[in-house]
Amino acid sequence: MEGIVVRRVIPSDNSCLFNAVRYAMDHDKKKAPELRQVIAATVASGPTKYSEAFLGKPNEEYCAWILDSKKWGGNSLCSHLSIRLTVQEIALVEKKCFERALLIYDGLHYDALAMSPFEGAPEEFDQTIFAVKDNTIGPVEGLALNLVREQQSKRRYTDTANFTLRCGVCQLGLVGQKEAVEHARATGHVHFQEYR
Repeated sequence: MEGIVVRRVIPSDNSCLFNAVRYAMDHDKKKAPELRQVIAATVASGPTKYSEAFLGKPNEEYCAWILDSKKWGGNSLCSHLSIRLTVQEIALVEKKCFERALLIYDGLHYDALAMSPFEGAPEEFDQTIFAVKDNTIGPVEGLALNLVREQQSKRRYTDTANFTLRCGVCQLGLVGQKEAVEHARATGHVHFQEYR
């Protein structure tokens, strides 16, 4: 297999995980609502399997939450897919699958990874689903890992435990997601900007 692994940027719209998955599955970056509906229906149909302990909230509440395009998350989508998603080096699904798609996560945002024949090739030439043989997808796996390492060396990620934020309302400086969440709960302020 010749070519390079490229990062296909997905819009930052609170649905990047869903749109990255849909791009990997069928090269469409705008089907998040459809995938959210599939997840909600799957979760609603299995209240025992998808319990509050599994979801972190009651089944009905989760279904309403996942349908809200202003909310992000949705790792439970993986149990619906018949392929394995690999996000950098973190497998989200541990079931035997015969195909694999690759996503990259920078701490706040998901994008899709694709095998492209050359840098700058149109997206319609992307290969995003890879056959698994002996628990590997062959040379693509190494190329993807190299791309991830390159992104890491360029610090193109957000360390959510240690990043520095400023509240957009009161201008208070905060460190990490934990402090931001505590500040939001205490004050109702929810607009933050990262600074270095």
